Amino acid sequence: MANFRNTIKNNLLLKITSLNALVLAVKLIISLVVQRVLALVVGEAGIAKIGQLRNLMQIVSSFSSLGVFNGIVKYVSEFREKSEELNNLFSTVFVFIFLGSVVTSVIIFLKASYITSELFGNLDYIYIIRSIALLPIVMAINRVFQGVINGLSEYKKYARIDFLSYTLSSVLLIILLYGYHLEGVLFALIITPLIQLITIIYIFSSILKKLTTLNHIRLKIPFAKELLAFTLMSFVSSILLNYIELDIRTMIVKKISINEAGYWTAMGFISKSYMAFSSSLFTLYVIPKFARIDKAPVFKREVFSIYKTILPLFGLGMLLVYFFRGYIIQIVYPNFMGIEPLFKWQLLGDFIRLGALVISHQFLAKKMVKSFIVTELISLTLFYFFSNILVFKYGAEGVVMAHFFRYIIYFIIVVLFVWFGFFKAKRN
Repeated sequence: MANFRNTIKNNLLLKITSLNALVLAVKLIISLVVQRVLALVVGEAGIAKIGQLRNLMQIVSSFSSLGVFNGIVKYVSEFREKSEELNNLFSTVFVFIFLGSVVTSVIIFLKASYITSELFGNLDYIYIIRSIALLPIVMAINRVFQGVINGLSEYKKYARIDFLSYTLSSVLLIILLYGYHLEGVLFALIITPLIQLITIIYIFSSILKKLTTLNHIRLKIPFAKELLAFTLMSFVSSILLNYIELDIRTMIVKKISINEAGYWTAMGFISKSYMAFSSSLFTLYVIPKFARIDKAPVFKREVFSIYKTILPLFGLGMLLVYFFRGYIIQIVYPNFMGIEPLFKWQLLGDFIRLGALVISHQFLAKKMVKSFIVTELISLTLFYFFSNILVFKYGAEGVVMAHFFRYIIYFIIVVLFVWFGFFKAKRN
């Protein structure tokens, strides 16, 4: 037992994984309760509409921050001891998020009718969309602070912030659900970024003050070139992805039924719940670690070390999810039996995706813009292409089949691109 504790203590990845797992396990329990209540109260159609709004919120978050999150993680990790470089970085970030937030707010407000109609098929929730126009600056500041936390690998504070903000948001969602039904849920989702910002300021403000202050922020953009590369990558990975998910869900609603769209959305929620155990590892550990690796043998050794640490854990967890899928459906999504056929393809795709994502974070760590964009575009094109073909024959199951086929090809392509990147660097 003592040896086991010492192993965890001396391995940063295991320390992050164990703490992350503890926090996320509690979050998962809360999430299961919330999802069950939502399923019982708003049904398949309501779940589909919630999925539409969540995709929109992700797009707004990326647009308003101009996708600088991963850039902040990278450069805060590299320049954490260099105050002048950090001041230049944050000056550029301030200009970026100001411009991004203003433009995003104006577009949402002016196009609220069109956005509402596209998302929900009518204008019943137009006031919800117009309310989102007030949030881009809040969401942008959130992304900046989250990037700083991840860049510093402050995994303990990250866990506290994540847990507290999620708990408060979940409580608010349940209260508004019972007070205002589906409209209350949608309104709770748009208030969540404000709760997250308040939580970050409460827990992390002392460390933020040590890095820089408003007195050192200038209306200059010395890091513009570096951050624009991440803006471009974010546009492909986040904005296009969420747009495609919106489009596929809308296609399912129009061509099949809103219930089928609800099944796929519910499967996505389950997937995000267990994949969340990996997401913070990438930003807290993988990107900062890869940013300091320049030789292929060292990179290969680190990748296999990560694989040996996390793949067995995730593989076991996914097997348990699959074998107990019937109980999960009964507990989380009662009467959503249309989800059952989706588990196999979603879990297989997610396991391959996890392996591919570890390697592909080399693109972010080393700012390999072209490689990142090309591989992401291939991945998204494959997903959209396979989904459009398979959905008409297999319904929502066709979309998760597309998810699986897409990541098999994506994994192979990513390995080839990373290998070629090291080969090219060695020749130069």
